[in-house]
Amino acid sequence: MRCPYCAHDETQVVETRESDEGDVVRRRRRCTKCDKRFTTYERAEIALPAVVKRSGARVEFDPAKLRASMTLALRKRQVSIEQVDAAIERIQDKLLASGLREVPSTRVGELVMRELKRLDKVAYVRFASVYRSFEDVDEFSRLIKEI
Repeated sequence: MRCPYCAHDETQVVETRESDEGDVVRRRRRCTKCDKRFTTYERAEIALPAVVKRSGARVEFDPAKLRASMTLALRKRQVSIEQVDAAIERIQDKLLASGLREVPSTRVGELVMRELKRLDKVAYVRFASVYRSFEDVDEFSRLIKEI
């Protein structure tokens, strides 16, 4: 670890502590050159795949965007925040398990629709009506009959 004060490459770990949740490690370090102390934090980095939009643009997977779109579809429905969080977690788990570095946005949309269908049928129809861009009433009617 490089010293933030003198940029020397050699430091010693003086003290190590884990957070209460166990997801972060805090380390006190001392520079072997200037003898100053500083703190570093370590946490696991989860590499979710990039999302490839229909336009071909690649964007970082953003759980906040996912939460916003699901919350919009679930507005005024009796679904708890914990249920939404669990659904987002399942979507992230499926994306991680795929092992892909990039995933089409359509795949993410299908995963969201599957989770919404489990949570609330009305929210599923709301999301699907926007996501699938129905051209006519017959397509919308077929979706409702599926449920």
